[in-house]
Amino acid sequence: MTNKVFSICFMCTVRCPIEVVVANDDVVWIQGNPHVPGIEGALCAKGSAGLALLHDHERPQYPMIRTGERGAGQWRRASWDEALDYVADKLKAITQEHGGHSVVFGERTNLNTHISKTFMKAIGSPNHFTHDALCKGSVNTAFRSLTGYADAQVGIDYANTRHIIMYGRNIFEALEIAPLNNLLKAMEKGAKLTYIDPRVSVTATKADRYWMIRPGTDLALNYALIHTILKEKLYDKDYVKRWVSGLSELQAFVEPYTPAWAEAETGIPAGEIVALAREAAEVKPKVVFHYGYRGAHHPNEIHLRRSLIILNALMGSIECQGGLFFKKGAAAAGRGDIGKYVSQEFPKIEQPRFDGSGKAAFPVADSSHGNPQMLAHAIENEDPYPIKALIANRFEPLQSIPDSAAVRRALDKLDLIVAIDVNFSEIAWYADVILPESTYLERADSIQMISGLKPSLRIRRQAVSPRYDTKPAWLILKEIAKRLDLGQYFPYETIEDIWNFQIKDMGVKLEDFDAKGFVSLADKAILWDRKDGIKFKTPSGKFELVSSLLEKAGFPSFPPYTPIPAPPAGSFRLMVGRCAAHTHVSTQNNAFLSELVPENELWINPKSAAPLGVKDGAYVQVSSPLGTNGRIKAKVTEFIHPDAVFMLHGFGKTVPAQTRCYQKGASDALLQENVSDKVGGSPALDETLVQVKTA
Repeated sequence: MTNKVFSICFMCTVRCPIEVVVANDDVVWIQGNPHVPGIEGALCAKGSAGLALLHDHERPQYPMIRTGERGAGQWRRASWDEALDYVADKLKAITQEHGGHSVVFGERTNLNTHISKTFMKAIGSPNHFTHDALCKGSVNTAFRSLTGYADAQVGIDYANTRHIIMYGRNIFEALEIAPLNNLLKAMEKGAKLTYIDPRVSVTATKADRYWMIRPGTDLALNYALIHTILKEKLYDKDYVKRWVSGLSELQAFVEPYTPAWAEAETGIPAGEIVALAREAAEVKPKVVFHYGYRGAHHPNEIHLRRSLIILNALMGSIECQGGLFFKKGAAAAGRGDIGKYVSQEFPKIEQPRFDGSGKAAFPVADSSHGNPQMLAHAIENEDPYPIKALIANRFEPLQSIPDSAAVRRALDKLDLIVAIDVNFSEIAWYADVILPESTYLERADSIQMISGLKPSLRIRRQAVSPRYDTKPAWLILKEIAKRLDLGQYFPYETIEDIWNFQIKDMGVKLEDFDAKGFVSLADKAILWDRKDGIKFKTPSGKFELVSSLLEKAGFPSFPPYTPIPAPPAGSFRLMVGRCAAHTHVSTQNNAFLSELVPENELWINPKSAAPLGVKDGAYVQVSSPLGTNGRIKAKVTEFIHPDAVFMLHGFGKTVPAQTRCYQKGASDALLQENVSDKVGGSPALDETLVQVKTA
């Protein structure tokens, strides 16, 4: 006897809706939710590998307390009461002596983030941060500087676009099922794809036009495109006149940045740059210059992302079919807002954030996500105050933050490290206490609000009972808070209590989710009137080319372009990225996915490899100014620019409990220097120069 459970995947951060087939309290099949438009039963390899995660005997199976040195792998099993008491007693002593602000909490944004933020506000700490800033903080800041909206509040109408231009947005490998299906449908109807990247990714092979741009020079290309569009008056004149302010300042700024100038900087012929500008304009406003997802490459990242969004504004493709749109939530559908526990009243927090987000270090960065790349600096230097405890909820500072050796040294100064995780991650192995979280198939979580053209609600229901002695994070945090005498901020006992609190003002009942696993809040796509209905959140109410946000903080909206020098002989710009089989740093030990991609390789051009004696398939050593080395197999290929080398993110694991990926490949975080875009907020993950030699 089988039954079907509608849920939400969490093998990556996309969180696709799924249908789980269950028999005898075990999962026998997972597929995409067939009722959800754009999904229609589809699921990627990572989603299918949820079966392997569920049954993985190499994940934490019960609470553990460290008995040896940090990282030595010496533990003792503890009951939940003992482990939770241990954490609460440590936190109580730390906060009494150093204040609540001495505790930091890092996580990947998830359905229960409103609860983890509640926990931090309850203990009096401003220091909740997410992985988002490490990935796309500068994209966020770019959007806010131009439109007033964060990037997460903006979507793309892939299904109706007629031309999409992507800059390293490797969408065919960094999989999002619904957008990808919609893009493929658009391409079947004649939509064009232009792809720009120093490396030939899978997305490049699907493109109508591919440019192997010189690494780090995308901004020069965009200034030349803007120059051409303005010079030839290819922009949407009515839209720009109505909605865009600062056009004359932009026109004066881009005057010297001609296609001929850009050709020398990027390696892309001037005539082809002009041709792309004209082709894009022919189909406006149904054209998209994709603003990117991982926008954390170089120190000028904010201006690259701004230039991409500006190109969309010039095409009139913001808030239109086939272009970009501002996501509509429950209010736009005439509903009350979804309930969040973080909306309660809390004691006022006086101390600033540990990472300088929203203050001196990163004055315009989004403090709702923070700047976790500052973690090691803040701990080591006690700047702006001592940090004494870290709680990591499926966040991996030892592989996600550049210069991971410095991060590890800083962690040694902490009095307490707590890992809430489904894997033996690097940080879990280095923690003092592991509180094992149930996998997404073994737990239910807060209801998900899907803002978009048609807002909806989705639900993650528990499919099977936990295989091991694990708990959901929303319950773990409540139990710790209760031991800290803060239980009043967590007025729930069950997941049903959380659900009912969330939907109490929305005119929705829990049984409404039964038939399809989601509840639609609107029958038709909601687009604002382009004549007078677009609601930009800037002070002027318009798309601000000259940004109030930046200028007020002392940053120019249009700083002069700084040429990108070629790497010195024997050095290469290190590029990092993803593949379709793995999620960041979390799936390398998955029994299914580790077979597909067991280790990362170093892509290197034959012209660069030959003088070094590097052969395809042979192991090489990679070093950076940090003095760290990574041993990795070389992939000698013409499909990467000679100035660059490339490796997949997330390998080089040091946890022996993860036997399938232990010491396979190299860690990019050991090689990367911790350099940031000080305006946008992201680290510059592709800025480090490395050297390569035979191993």
